[in-house]
Amino acid sequence: MNFAEITTTAVVGSGYMGGGIAQVLALAGYPVVLGDVDAATAEAARARLVDQAASFEAQGLMPAGAGNTIAGNLRAAPGIEEAVQSADYIVEAVPEQRNLKFDVLTRISFRAPATAIIGSNTSAIPISELATVVDRPERFLGVHWMNPAPFVPCVELIAGAATAPETVDTAEQLILRVGKAPARVADTPGFVANRLQFALYKEAVRIMEEGTATASQIDDVVSNSFGFRLALFGPFAIGDMAGLDVYQGAYDTLGQAYGERFDAPAALRDTVAAGNLGLKSGRGFLDIDPGRREELLAYRDHAYARLSALRAELGKAPGL
Repeated sequence: MNFAEITTTAVVGSGYMGGGIAQVLALAGYPVVLGDVDAATAEAARARLVDQAASFEAQGLMPAGAGNTIAGNLRAAPGIEEAVQSADYIVEAVPEQRNLKFDVLTRISFRAPATAIIGSNTSAIPISELATVVDRPERFLGVHWMNPAPFVPCVELIAGAATAPETVDTAEQLILRVGKAPARVADTPGFVANRLQFALYKEAVRIMEEGTATASQIDDVVSNSFGFRLALFGPFAIGDMAGLDVYQGAYDTLGQAYGERFDAPAALRDTVAAGNLGLKSGRGFLDIDPGRREELLAYRDHAYARLSALRAELGKAPGL
């Protein structure tokens, strides 16, 4: 199946996550059929999503005409089977419960056209596990959107053991077409985004339990320090700019205090031992062009200043 053949889409599970995905697809010009537990639920979701899109447009969060475009491309189906029966691309976005996903994916795959691509929005369940209930698993993959879907760029693409390469290629082209940033990652529990997110959350809870800081204080530290930088750069870029020898020294201190969970990773020690300290030595984990060092640092400083100004303009989040 080729990307050009995708003309009609379906989203099964019309809640907050599925609804946001439907809005993105509809805004990009794709007809979207919503499927849920019954017709009333799907129709209520359609009305909510249309009203929400009009509000987003009025606030300048979506382009002019977005409300009408989304309203024209969204339709509610009587049930799951009716939603997917003529779709070229189908998103499963039901709650993160194995048995529920197994049931819904079984129903989808046996009613959808044989050439339809089926993408699960699971946030943690391995795709090869879900694929066991999918008819023709070569057209099945993980397509993990981030919340809120209309505004967060990244979409993880996860191929299972049976997924055909052209399935991933087609899904990637679709994700690019709707204006998102696809990232191909391996089929492991939690994939990439949630492994990192939940590792941070667990350590944050541990710090709170120890009495080092309150939940509010921890949030303030994160959002105003490395979390601020993460809005613009990933952890490897930040590490390479800071200096990997600095990171290794910090790990040595942390490891002494907290044990092996904070020991320096072997790959970091090997990289430093080889003299690759990051931007200051010309190479780290990323192959950054040394000739563009000053250009990169100037970009970083300008971006941080602009982000600071935006945060000042937005003010503190209500209620926090």
